[in-house]
Amino acid sequence: MKKVKVSVIIPVRTITPYVRETVAFLKKQSEKDFEIIIVTDQPESLAGTKIIASGEPTPAYKRNLGAGIAQGKVLAFLDDDSYPSQEWFENALNILSEERSKDLAGVCGPTLTPPKDNLYQKASGWVWATWLGSGGAGIYRNRIMPRREVKDFPSVNLLIKKNDFEKVGGFDINHWPGEDTKLCLDLIKLGKRIIYDPQILVYHHRRAVFLPHLKQISRYALRRGHFARIFPETSFRLGYLIPSAFTYAIIIGIPLCLLFPFVRILYFLLFIFYFLLLLQVFFEVFITEKNLYLAFLTMTAIITTHLTYGFLFPWGFLQKKLKTSPHKIDKKRGVYLGG
Repeated sequence: MKKVKVSVIIPVRTITPYVRETVAFLKKQSEKDFEIIIVTDQPESLAGTKIIASGEPTPAYKRNLGAGIAQGKVLAFLDDDSYPSQEWFENALNILSEERSKDLAGVCGPTLTPPKDNLYQKASGWVWATWLGSGGAGIYRNRIMPRREVKDFPSVNLLIKKNDFEKVGGFDINHWPGEDTKLCLDLIKLGKRIIYDPQILVYHHRRAVFLPHLKQISRYALRRGHFARIFPETSFRLGYLIPSAFTYAIIIGIPLCLLFPFVRILYFLLFIFYFLLLLQVFFEVFITEKNLYLAFLTMTAIITTHLTYGFLFPWGFLQKKLKTSPHKIDKKRGVYLGG
């Protein structure tokens, strides 16, 4: 069966060194039948790509704009700070062309931390790659796991058949982050499936701990909390709720310990249990990476991640509407600022 052509769509504010890296890796793909569409704020140029200037709308709008001119039958979505493995297209297309794939809308796979990322980025990557750190998001998104069906997956590594993408109206431009969650939900409601396969591999540069990482976590917490209210099918889940239960138990537990002595025992046991879970992660990172400082960074990053996410999730749940705004950039250096 002849493989279909792929259109890679990358929304950016400006061409950054990471984007140039992404394009360089795309050009090394074993499958050569593809095009690269980059949607920027202002007119720019980059060899081997089609660039559309869109102004400063949401990434979801930019992805839809790119999809509108795409020639491929498969739309491959990447973030501007990610790059694919050499067989990314080939492996994805093989799955999409399998028999009994009429109800298969798309495929996705793990996003691993690049080996050359610094220790602070690797600590962020380990937060996402551990059960304790990723919680409801699922560790399969950030480490190699067996093939499975999924109902929610980020657009950093997501390939969707164009006809199915068009049937659901593309991305909802009112959401960022979270537009990918809504797209996947719309496809599932259409009766379609999305397959996660470990061979559809992408590398994703992480936000360094602590401030950039926590800024990103803040956005995710508010949006996921809001989605728990309006899209409970994918977002009102135990894994997303536990950090809030933990965080507010700590806050409320302090005065309760002063009023009721027996609460102190429960409070103490909670901390002991949590510390044991952290210790397990500490040793996993240390044994894998052979770096004591990285193991300590990861453990600390998980704590701050849980407290930040846990505190903000309910605030997102209570909001009737969340504002979206693009990343700030340093136009002279061509880099993003903050998280």
